Amino acid sequence: MLTNTGEVKLRSFSVQGIDQRLLFGQNDIFLRLIESRFHSKIIARGDKIVLEGSPTEIDQLLRLLGDLVTRLKQGDNITEQYVNYAISMVKENGHGPATDISTEGLLTSALKKVIKPKTVGQTKYVEAVDENDLVFAIGPAGTGKTYLAVAMAVAELKAKRVNRIVFTRPAVEAGESLGFLPGDIRAKVDPYLRPVYDALYDMLQPEKIRNLLEIGVIEIAPLAFMRGRTLNEAFVVLDEAQNTTSAQMKMFLTRIGEKSKAVITGDVTQIDLDERHTSGLVTVQKILKGVEGIEFMYLTEKDVVRHRLVQSIIKAYEKHEKPRRKE
Repeated sequence: MLTNTGEVKLRSFSVQGIDQRLLFGQNDIFLRLIESRFHSKIIARGDKIVLEGSPTEIDQLLRLLGDLVTRLKQGDNITEQYVNYAISMVKENGHGPATDISTEGLLTSALKKVIKPKTVGQTKYVEAVDENDLVFAIGPAGTGKTYLAVAMAVAELKAKRVNRIVFTRPAVEAGESLGFLPGDIRAKVDPYLRPVYDALYDMLQPEKIRNLLEIGVIEIAPLAFMRGRTLNEAFVVLDEAQNTTSAQMKMFLTRIGEKSKAVITGDVTQIDLDERHTSGLVTVQKILKGVEGIEFMYLTEKDVVRHRLVQSIIKAYEKHEKPRRKE
């Protein structure tokens, strides 16, 4: 219903049959979050939400609320991160992300948590790995590149579509030489591969991981150990690929054997190589662009699933570094 001025619209949205504690959050935290991002009035009355504001905002709010209800009906819990993401998508694209995010879980973690994509970008990433044997996932920190790659690898192993999993990454030193770290080579490189271990322990029981490591079904090794090998019937993950040289990237890509899949992840804004070397992840985008069976997926700050401040930090750094990149 329009008011006399024609500039303010009054609409109601039914939430009948929806647990409002899940929709609005504890102590209405999601409702307050939505109010902070819009100028409209939002009033909860029983099983209805009354909206008052400009026609454009009311339309966006109706789409947003419809998206959140859809998410709940799909059996998913709403989080503060998701509400922020849904608001951004509605404001930019005119519709919420719920219908574009996969509802299928990749696997159930050791903590009985269903692991699945949380954003549209992550959904496209998972679909790309399903449809291609070689996928590059490029994006900033916190977008789930490594975590989802580990989840997909474990899911493929459990389904017996591969016989082993190989995780690798370049051991680029950052001020401290590997030679001065205590222990054998495994102890020296483990700190570089910690994110992979963290993801694995979230998905499998510790004893299961130890057994699979001992018999070689799961292998975690520095990139230098890949030279001269052929990896057949394996799911191979190269993490932190922005720190490979062009020669290392070529070496890794030519290790892939029959019935194998490979996922290469990296963030081209966090290259730790010295100035003498060009990142292999940068050059490979030009070399392999358009090659059939190879997919490049680009995740953005919108796909960040860590603390909400991470998204703001990434945006701030991009704004700061953009003039320098132009120069």
